[in-house]
Amino acid sequence: MTIGPLMIDLDGLTLTNEDIKRISHPMVGGLILFTRNYKDATQLNNLTDAIRKIRGYDFLIAVDHEGGRVQRFKEGFTIIPAMRKLGEIWDKDPKKAKDLAFIIGQIIATELRIFDIDFSFTPVLDIDYSESTVIRDRAFHSDIEAIKALAMNLLEGLKKGGMHGVGKHFPGHGYIRTDSHLSVSEDIRTLEDIISKDMGIFISLIKYGLNALMPSHVLHSAIDQDPVGFSSFWLKDQLRAKFHFKGAIFSDDMSMKGAILGGKMKERILKALHAGCDMVLLCNSPQLVDEVLLQIDWMMSSESIVRLLSMKGSIKPQEALKITQEKGFTEMRNLIRAI
Repeated sequence: MTIGPLMIDLDGLTLTNEDIKRISHPMVGGLILFTRNYKDATQLNNLTDAIRKIRGYDFLIAVDHEGGRVQRFKEGFTIIPAMRKLGEIWDKDPKKAKDLAFIIGQIIATELRIFDIDFSFTPVLDIDYSESTVIRDRAFHSDIEAIKALAMNLLEGLKKGGMHGVGKHFPGHGYIRTDSHLSVSEDIRTLEDIISKDMGIFISLIKYGLNALMPSHVLHSAIDQDPVGFSSFWLKDQLRAKFHFKGAIFSDDMSMKGAILGGKMKERILKALHAGCDMVLLCNSPQLVDEVLLQIDWMMSSESIVRLLSMKGSIKPQEALKITQEKGFTEMRNLIRAI
């Protein structure tokens, strides 16, 4: 079965008949897991095994595992601090902060790969302007150079642990106070201002080799009439054409209030795909998933398929488990617990 353009979620700890029907649909190409899908290691292993038996190994399994208040699995996993902690360490000792960012990336990836999870939606590349209600301590720092350095090291750690990261929320969500999960969010700044500040971080990470990113649902009203995730200007003209981004583009969740400007759900998904998203997330509404699966038909381009399949985890689960049992890995965990 070929990979489809939708990433959906599950209600519980095991697959129901309805879940099986949804993830078997050819328009579905991935699954994102949440806290409600995790009880313990045995349960999570059984769940991902069941998913693989239905859809095989080209199917993408992901999770939001940033650290701090956005870490879906905790019991049995290393507790990762909010990325702001690395920024605070950077102010005193940049080298130590970069080393810890690498270690955190490696721990996140290795622990998730045990359960055949392909990638985490991390790192957050937004600037901490001390304004945003949703970003706050999820951001590394207010300093652009600090964010670049810490993110690059975290991405290298993820790669060492067998996975790629997803930079978010392009071109930057930290400036505005409102939370796009809860309301329409508008940024009135000019393109020049955004490119020189927020977007400059993404441009540097793209040159560095960022493999995937997630656009925001923010409306930059002085620049384009559509929120970023629905905008050909942002995704095709800027990301692809101007800045030569070759990686995968994952939309943010289409059930968020900030996505309402995209229209009804079918229109949102198709608009995001036409704008340049390779995969669209639709979470927290199984009824809407069922409705959309009856309505949409999308032919995946060969380029999108290649980009999405590049997000597959590269270290086998048994190998990842063996690594976590080594003395060196225990020492790394202790370093992070001591932050």
